[in-house]
Amino acid sequence: MKSHSRRILVIRLGALGDFVQSFPAFAAIRAHHDGAAITLLTTAPFRELGEASPWFDRVEIDARPRLTDLAGMKRLRAQLRGYDLVYDLQTSSRSNWYHRVARKPTWSGIAKGASLPHANPWRDEMHTRMRQRDQLRMAGIGAVPDADLTWLAAGGPVLDAPYALLVPGAAPHRPAKRWPAVQFGELASRLAGRGIRPVVVGAKGDAELAAVICASCPEALDLTGRTSLLDLGGLCARAALAVGNDTGPMHMAAAMGCRCVVLFSAESDPALTAPLGLAAGQVDVIRVHDMATLCVDRVVSILG
Repeated sequence: MKSHSRRILVIRLGALGDFVQSFPAFAAIRAHHDGAAITLLTTAPFRELGEASPWFDRVEIDARPRLTDLAGMKRLRAQLRGYDLVYDLQTSSRSNWYHRVARKPTWSGIAKGASLPHANPWRDEMHTRMRQRDQLRMAGIGAVPDADLTWLAAGGPVLDAPYALLVPGAAPHRPAKRWPAVQFGELASRLAGRGIRPVVVGAKGDAELAAVICASCPEALDLTGRTSLLDLGGLCARAALAVGNDTGPMHMAAAMGCRCVVLFSAESDPALTAPLGLAAGQVDVIRVHDMATLCVDRVVSILG
């Protein structure tokens, strides 16, 4: 559809899982506004993904200044103003006040006074993907299919197949979301026994967890802190399997079509945030109250 809005801003600031969950919305906005100049406002970790994708003409980095940071607020005002239409996919208390800073352009979101409000009273009980689909529907975008991620599938090191990605990390401030590394280590040994090489991925801060896994399974490859997000996309696309906690790389694996087993504790609700795959049966979720009680046999039984 040809767009009458020449300049469009898309706001998505969040963590990796949130950013990946927005891929279909990004693609739908691009398809709906063919010919428009679309800018993404995001945070620094996602610049590379935004610039490599086919959805945006420009990427702006939100430094998230405090109100008392006069220079930072001046830059933010410049970043937010001059757009014909804004899609706020962040829909947070912070991005809500961006509506005022931007001088109240045509706005899709939940900010007070938004001209294209997501006025569904049940929005907070919807899965992220469904909530964004509903928001875009109310803004006039009817179709939000899975995004074409072929641009992301070629990145990263090419490893001998078959291999399985293990994702032992999670948000540092939420340790209860983590399955113990010793359990990942036992799982790695079981996979290696089946001829599947375990490959541990995650942030640099997950290196200690990887060390525990590799101590239990010397065949495992530690790539923690050694892959960019573009690298991770390709690794996921070529993996036979991914097993990990409720964290960003598992969302990437699901989006790339990888067979996934995602481990949830009582810390989060899979009905609202679970990674979604491309086909039925691609993603399995195991939820327990306390990760320490989850045995390796149960995870292996899901793998078949």
